[in-house]
Order: sequence, then structure tokens, then C-alpha cells
Amino acid sequence: MQLKIMMPKKKHLSASRAPLILFLCQMISALEVPLDLVQPPTITQQSPKDYIIDPRENIVIQCEAKGKPPPSFSWTRNGTHFDIDKDPLVTMKSGSGTLTVNIMSEGKAETYEGVYQCTARNERGAAISNNIVIRPSRSPLWTKEKLERITLRNGQSLVLPCRPPVGLPPPIIFWMDNSFQRLPQSERVSQGLNGDLYFSNVLPEDTREDYICYARFNHTQTIQQKQPISVKVISVDELNDTIAANLSDTEFYGAKSHRERPPTFLTPEGNASRKEELRGNVLSLECIAEGLPTPIIYWIKEDGTLPINRTFYRNFKKTLQIVQVTEADSGNYQCIAKNALGAIHHIISVTVKAAPYWIIAPQNLVLSPGEDGTLICRANGNPKPRISWLLNGVPIEIAPDDPSRKIDGDTIIFSNVQERSSAVYQCNASNEYGYLLANAFVNVLAEPPRILTSADTLYQVIANRPALLDCAFFGSPLPTIEWFKGAKGSALREDIYVLHENGTLEIPVAQKDSTGTYTCVARNKLGMAKNDIHLEIKDPTRIIKQPEYAVVQRGSTVSFECIVKHDHTLIPTVMWLKDHRELPSDGRFTVDKDHLVVADVNDDDGGTYTCVANTTLDNVSASAVLSVVDVPNPPFDLELTDQLDRSVQLSWTPGDDNNSPISKFIIEYEDAMHEPGLWHHQTEVPGAQTTAQLKLSPYVNYSFRVMAVNSLGRSLPSEASEQYLTKAAEPDKNPTAVEGLGSEPDNLVITWKPLNGFESNGPGLQYKVSWRQKDGDDEWTSMVVADVSKYIVSGTPTFVPYLIKVQALNDAGFAPEPAVVLGHSGEDLPMVAPGNVHVNVVNSTLAEVHWDPVPLKSIRGHLQGYRIYYWKAQSSSTRNRRHIEKKILTFQGSKTHGMLPGLEPFSHYTLNVRVVNGKGEGPASPDRVFNTPEGVPSAPSSLKIVNPTLDSLTLEWEPPSHPNGVLTEYTLKYQPINSTHELGPLVDLKIPANKTRWTLKNLNFSTRYKFYFYAQTAAGSGNQITEEAITTVDEAMASRQVDIATQGWFIGLMCAVALLILILLIVCFIRRNKGGKYPVKEKEDAHADPEIQPMKEDDGTFGEYSDAEDHKPLKKGSRTPSDRTVKKEDSDDSLVDYGEGVNGQFNEDGSFIGQYSGKKEKEPAEGNESSEAPSPVNAMNSFV
Repeated sequence: MQLKIMMPKKKHLSASRAPLILFLCQMISALEVPLDLVQPPTITQQSPKDYIIDPRENIVIQCEAKGKPPPSFSWTRNGTHFDIDKDPLVTMKSGSGTLTVNIMSEGKAETYEGVYQCTARNERGAAISNNIVIRPSRSPLWTKEKLERITLRNGQSLVLPCRPPVGLPPPIIFWMDNSFQRLPQSERVSQGLNGDLYFSNVLPEDTREDYICYARFNHTQTIQQKQPISVKVISVDELNDTIAANLSDTEFYGAKSHRERPPTFLTPEGNASRKEELRGNVLSLECIAEGLPTPIIYWIKEDGTLPINRTFYRNFKKTLQIVQVTEADSGNYQCIAKNALGAIHHIISVTVKAAPYWIIAPQNLVLSPGEDGTLICRANGNPKPRISWLLNGVPIEIAPDDPSRKIDGDTIIFSNVQERSSAVYQCNASNEYGYLLANAFVNVLAEPPRILTSADTLYQVIANRPALLDCAFFGSPLPTIEWFKGAKGSALREDIYVLHENGTLEIPVAQKDSTGTYTCVARNKLGMAKNDIHLEIKDPTRIIKQPEYAVVQRGSTVSFECIVKHDHTLIPTVMWLKDHRELPSDGRFTVDKDHLVVADVNDDDGGTYTCVANTTLDNVSASAVLSVVDVPNPPFDLELTDQLDRSVQLSWTPGDDNNSPISKFIIEYEDAMHEPGLWHHQTEVPGAQTTAQLKLSPYVNYSFRVMAVNSLGRSLPSEASEQYLTKAAEPDKNPTAVEGLGSEPDNLVITWKPLNGFESNGPGLQYKVSWRQKDGDDEWTSMVVADVSKYIVSGTPTFVPYLIKVQALNDAGFAPEPAVVLGHSGEDLPMVAPGNVHVNVVNSTLAEVHWDPVPLKSIRGHLQGYRIYYWKAQSSSTRNRRHIEKKILTFQGSKTHGMLPGLEPFSHYTLNVRVVNGKGEGPASPDRVFNTPEGVPSAPSSLKIVNPTLDSLTLEWEPPSHPNGVLTEYTLKYQPINSTHELGPLVDLKIPANKTRWTLKNLNFSTRYKFYFYAQTAAGSGNQITEEAITTVDEAMASRQVDIATQGWFIGLMCAVALLILILLIVCFIRRNKGGKYPVKEKEDAHADPEIQPMKEDDGTFGEYSDAEDHKPLKKGSRTPSDRTVKKEDSDDSLVDYGEGVNGQFNEDGSFIGQYSGKKEKEPAEGNESSEAPSPVNAMNSFV
């Protein structure tokens, strides 16, 4: 039975390239007979057919083969037996047919030139190698020759021949100078395929003494050099000078160096040529033309197109190359040389021949006795190759007959083979361009199946990819293969799996449930073999967070993130690449678990960054592009063209935009004559523009510079352009800000803003100042002054309108006619006071004043406004005259009335009005007197409570500091505050205005009272002042308290209370130091203005006293606003503020002395502060 292995239906593997290579190797191994079985020889390694050796080294001719039994080796040389035992320089490697010729000690390589062939032989047959042609490499020297200098005219064509010596292999040609620098080549100058140097036309710069052709022989690593060639190119001027020096009456050459001419071909010659090339080689076609101007070469293929992917142009399109040429590339190729004067064509007819190449090469046959088989040897070529067969190295025609063998051209048919049919067959396909030789054995064996794949092999495959399970086998006859899954599984069917003929089982899409043990079973008539294969399916590696595109500015830091998810049994390695190469070895690149960080980014860091995650089974990658941006580089190569008197064209070359497009260019100029070192803005142009037409001013020494702008900012300035001095011209403009104002009543001061140097347009800048009275027929009076900014006209009338103009001029002429400006001569003080001044009193603090305007002529200047002087001269209440400082109010423009705010009520005022101009004030109007009515008084200056008794309190006060009228009476309101801080009934009392002391009687003992006190005039009530005080304690009750206090049980109780109070004080003190606050709202509820307390609807009594915000008792002497509501005070809400400090004092009877008043932090302690903290005496009162 024939063992025939077919290619698998699918070649790709599940994980990576490595398993694919393994699989292909296993396919090849299926063709192999195990080396422990008898088999004919097989050549495994041999030297190339055309073997060029280095004559300085030993010659090694390889021939390796395998077989069972191991083959023996023999050689032929030039068709006859080569007895290596007779040549002491030749040795054969043990167990091999490889020959070594030791020519380094003695002997010459040329002695061993020839055609060698190796034969490997054992009892089953003989295999032969190719004919190996041995030739030593040659690198001969150039023949010596005397080279004359080549002299020719500018524009002529030139060919410098190389003609290297014939070497083996042919040398590589190049042209250099004495300094071993390659000569520059171009469309005009280039090297041909034959090594010659072609000049389409020469130029004076082609003159040199050292045109040297070099030949490099790579095989021996030697370079040979031709003698230098000297070339002299004579220009037209040099040629005419030479003719003039030697020939007196010779016609001189014209201006043209050499006549311009259409192209002609230097190579190939004529209109057509032929080219033959072998299939698979590189087809090189060349056309080099001369002409002036230099011709351009074009290529076309007649009746066809040039193959796109295999066509290349070399040597400035003078050479056309087609790689891997085929018979289809045969045809006519046309090269066209063209310049401005014409074109020329050359047709190259290409014929592609072919050395023999395989269509079907013969393959080894392993047959069992009685089986049939075939050997096929099919080749092609141009011309068609001839097929011949050999048997064990002998032409089959003279080999012993074998009844099982039949030859049919390129096929040998075997039938009913026996063991004696084993042999090695050689197929030779040859034509005039070469030959092919293939060995294929027929091995007749009877062998039971064997599995060549290792037992219990473990395959690991990524999910959702193909899995290929190998089962390499051998047997004769050819075994059948079956696959099973699991211990008791049935044979796997091809509707789910792919069963390849080489034994491989393919799972097209492996899933998690594909995991398990698979069994491969091989059977033939001689027996059975099986093998277990284990398959594990792994989760694919994925990049769940890919790096992202980044745009960063130069010098900053960028970070790329790459988070990988993988199968937990696989260990991934993550690496980063830049532009598909390793990261630069630079400390600026930092790689941690999930990130790549690039610090201090520069331009070279831009590119594609790739995160590659590898496991033993798969790899994934993700890329991101980093664009490094920055402000543009400065423009350069500034050039001034089209230079005119008033314009110039500026052009420049943009610098690198650093990956951010340039949006605009900013052009600045410097005036080196008038303002050196100072740059001014000239204009801006769009970013796509690299020229600008600039408007210029006369008599300026210009320099320009350009800056580029992109989204990140502005570039540094370019280098300054060359300087350009414009011609002088008359001024284009006149001075601005022309004014005419007098500094004295009899002058006119004319001022202006002078032109700067840039605006002067020329040397000798002056100004022509002209003036005349507006209302009159006077002629213009003019004066030319130097480059100043002021001129004074004297002897003018007071405050007369003048027409003024100032004109610029320089050495080139006058500026355009200037505009006329209205001015006035100097002002004088007004002569007349405002009349008919009268006052209308609006209220106690505001009055309105009216007056008649002053005639304009008497103002004698620009009217600035009117000024009112007023002062308080006498108090209506005391009639004592006092001098008060005068106050001034100014009303702008021509107003004839104004308001006087902020007056004091019940006061006597005097005022007058004056007109004001630019010079000053005029005379005052007659004084006008007016009185302000009464107003409400201020609060009393002070309020004190003195001499507290058991049932009375005495109040003393000082009158308001500002009564604002005649006081009519005082109003006193008071109300008690009980122990729960509730307010009692309010008592209202009227006191005569002449009193400053009042005693309240019939009060409750030991009771706190709150007082509200304010003054009144006929205009109403003033602001109030509030105070609090306590009446003294009843002596009898105090005596009872003392008697109780002598009781032992009470003393103990008081001690416990005192201890409790002490603990409470300590806690309060600690909390106060920590910034805590105690609620004191109940205590503060007793301090509101009684007039704003809500009445309880059920019993008509007053509500609880409360303060809406700070809840702090009013300090002694505090005042309330005019609505008599209590003012808010700051509070810390601490117990100390309510008298629990050391400031409280007790009377002999135990009553508390002082007033109940809050105090602010950091205020000095007052002796009359009250305290609400419980004392032992108060505690007794509460107890009783």
C-alpha cells in the first residue's frame, strides 16, 4: 500500500507562529521513514552547483546523506572516479561524504577546479548529488595604461570608461576621488550598468584630476583601482582667451557655452536592441542619453503595461528593473529621452528564457510487498527540458530489468512490488540553460503501525481559535487513523472536526468544553497503535485599557496606560515599543505595571507607542500615537525684493511648525535711524502665506523680522532682514492735538503733539505756526519754528477766539494743508458777581440756593461754574456768636441753582455765590442769611443709677450733646425683670427738660429694673439710652437667712451645693477654653425694648424679653436708635460676661451692688457689673 501524505486543509494554528512551524515540521516528518528501519540513502546536504571558492582558504565540498544501513560515499571528478586515498591533501569526514582539500599548507586552488559528484550507497540503493562545479575566485589587477587629460568645452557630453578586469564573480563598480569620497551623481551625471561614467553634458565644476573607478571583489574582500582620469572643462571666456592668445584673426565663440541640442543615446546604440534574461532573475534595461538641456528618461512597454509590484526605477530612471521576471514579461520595451529641443526613442526587445523548474518533483515511495505506486518527474522550461531517469546513479536504460517497473516518459509505474524492487531513482530535467536533479527512493517494507508523536503530549490553545492535535505515524501498508475523545468516546466525525491525512486532528474553533484527553489510533493489517493527547483551552489575553492618542508640548510629561487581562494560569510579559522597536535607553522613559511615562518630552519622542502583551500561547498589542507639539521654530531666510520708495516685498521660509499648524505670521520692523533697538508691529499675514507686500514710510532705515504663531503661542523672532533705507519725502501728516490757550490775559499759547522721527519723512523737520482772530478780517500771521511743541503769541486781547493751524515741513517740502483749530487768548478774573441770590430752606438739614447767571462778557474766560461759600455763624439756642470754618460747594457749568446738604438743625447760616472761570473766582455776591428749623435731639450724653435703696433708685444724666432745638421734656420708661427673665409692666414717666436728676420710689426690693431714657424737642423724640439696676435686699429677710445658715443641716446642704457649683464652674472653664459656648438665650430674653414686645393675647401681659441675634445684655451707657429699639452688642455667651467673674460686689446685707450689663471681650472690668451667677445668699433666698 502506498503512503501518500496530503497537505492539510487548514494551515493556521490556534496560538502563535511557533505552533504553526511545529505543525509543518510534523507534516514533513510524516514523509520520513524512521531511521531504525531499513531504507535507501537520501542526500540531506550538498554544496551549490556553481561553487566559487576563496583560493586563500581550504576547499570544503559538502555531501551528507542518511540511510539504513548507513551509506558509504564515493566521488567522481570530471566524470571519472576520484580516488581520495591517493591525494594527501584530500580527506573525507568520518560518517559523511564531505571532502576537505587542505590548500592552506600547500597546493593551489586552481589544481582542484572541476566538476565533482558525490554518491551515497547502501544495500538498498545509491543516491547521487548535483554536479558541483568548483572554481576559485579571481580578482585580477587593472592593466596599466597611460591616460591623457580629457579637455572639452562646457556643455559637451562625456563618457569615462571603467572597463574593469574580468573577475570571478564579477566585481561591484563605483567611482570615487582620491579622498575615497563617492562622486555625486544626478540626472546629468550617472554610472551605467557596465561601470562607465556618463555625462549628458559637462559643466565647469566637473573639472577635476581624480576621477577613479574602483572594482570591489566581495568574495575575496579586495578592491582594485583604475588609474585616475583628469578632466578639464573650458568655459566660453577661457576658450576665447586661449584663442586670443594664439590666433589673432580667429572668430570668437558666442555667448552660449555649447549649442543646445536634442537628446541622443550614449547607450544603447542605434534605434533598437535585444535583451535576453532567465526566468526568476532581475531584468535590467538601461538607456542613457546626452543633450543640452539634460534629457529626462521615460519607459513604456509596447502592447502591455509594466508590472506594478515588480517594477523599479534606478539611476534617475535611466535603468528599468523588473524582479522575478517571467515569460509574460517578454516583449518590446521603449525608452524615451526628452528635453526642450526634442525627443528620441529606443526599443529593447526582451526575450525571457527559462532553465528547468519543477512542476512535480518525484517523492519517496514506501510500499508494502504487492502494492502499486508511481514516481512522477514533471518539469518545465524554455526551451522545454528533456527528462531522463537513472537507477542508483546509472542510466535506467542500462540498469537491470525489474518486472514491477514500467517507464512512461516522465512517470515510472510500479505494480506488485517486492523487496528487491527497493532502489533510488534519479530524475534529470535539462535544457541549454541548466538542469534539475532529484533523488526519490522506492522502499518496500512490511511494518505494523507506530505513533511517532510523543505520548501524553499536552497542547494548550487559546479559546475560539483552531486547535491542531498532532499524530505523526508510520506503517506499511499505510495505516488508517481514527480519533476518540475520552475513555469511552466514539470516533470523532468530520462534520465537527477536520481529520488531516497526515494524522492531525483539527478543531476549527476550540471552546472551553473542548478541554480533555484525545486518543489517536493507527491501524493496518499488521497491527494497531494508539496515543493519548491532552488539550487545555485558555482564556485569550486582552488589553482592556488601551493607550490613547496624546498631544503634548515639548518639555512636558506624558503617560500611556495599558491594562492587560489574561488567563490566570498564564504569566504575561508586557513590553513597550516605539515605532516597532525597543524603547530608547533613556532615563526619561519609565515603565511600571500598567503605564509608560515619558518625562521631558522632546521632538524625537514623537511616534507610535505599542504595548505588547505576550504569553506562551498568544500575544496582543495596542498602539497610540504621540504628537509632540510646541510653538513654531522661527522663520529664516528673510529676503527683501521689489524695493520701491513706499513699499517692499518681504519673503521668508517658515520654520518647523512642531506638529501644530501655523495660523499666522507677525511682521515687525525696526527704525535703526530714529529708534534703534525698538521693534514695532508692521502687519500680520495668514499662516499659508510666506510673502508680504509692506507699505513703507520715507526716510526710515528699515529692518524686518518675522514670528510664526500656532495654537501654542508665538515663535522666537527670526533673524533681522537686511536694512533698507527709504528716500526722504515731504511729511505725510501734520502735528496732532493742536490747542490754543493763554497762560496770561495778554497771550496765546499754541501747543501741539510733534511728529516722531518715523513720521518726519526726512531731515530738517520744522513747524509753520499760523494764527488770526476769528472775529475779524486780519490776515494769517505765521512763524516757522524748530522741532518744538509750543509757541507763545504775546500782546493779545483778553479771552479772544483765535483760528490756529500748525503745518509740518522738512527739507523736502511741506505737509498737506493742516486743519484749522479754534483757540482763545488768555483769561482774566471775572468782573461781576451773580445777582438775585435767594435761599429756600427745605428742612432742618437741607437748603436750596438760586441765583442769576453772570453775563458771558464779564466772565472773561471759559465758564467753569459757580461756587457757594456758606458757614454757620450763630446758634439760635444760645445766641452766642462763634466763628465757624467756611464750607464750599462748586456747581459745574451754567447751573443757576444748587442744594446745600448736611446742615445742622436750629442754626444760623450765611452764604454768598461767586462765578468761576479758568483763571479763578470773580467777586462774591452780597451775603444771604437763613436759619434752619428745629430737629430731634441726640440721645442724652450719659445715664447713671446711684444710691440704690430697698425701694428706690436715683437716676442722673447729662443733656444731649446736640439738642437740635429747645428741649421740651425727657421721657423715662422702666419695667422689672423677674428671676425667670420675664419682663414686667412698663411704666412711662415724663420729666421736665430742666432736670438732670430723678429719684424713683416705691420700687420692689431686690428687683432688677431696666430703664429707657430719651429727650424731646418740638420736632419729636431723640435717640434713647438704656440702663439696668437692682434695688437692695430686705434686712429682715437677710437676718432670717443668716439664722437658717447657722443650722447644721443647712450648712451641709450648702456645702454640697457649693461643691456642685465648683464642678460646674470647672466644666464651664474647660469648655470655654476649648471655644465652646453656653446657651444664654433665657438670660438674654430679659433685655429687649419693651415697646416692641408682643402682647399675649390671652391675658394681655408682655411676652418674654429676647434678643434676636447675640442674646447679650446691653452694656451700661449703650444707646438705642431713634426708633427706640435696643442695639445689638457682641457677645461670647460665656458665664463670665454675666457677672460670674471677680468684678461683682456684695453689700453687707448680701445684696448685689452694681448694674446688670454685658461686656465685650477684652474690655476693662467695671465695678458696677452685675452677675446672675447664684451666690450662697441668693441660694438661701431661693431656698426660703
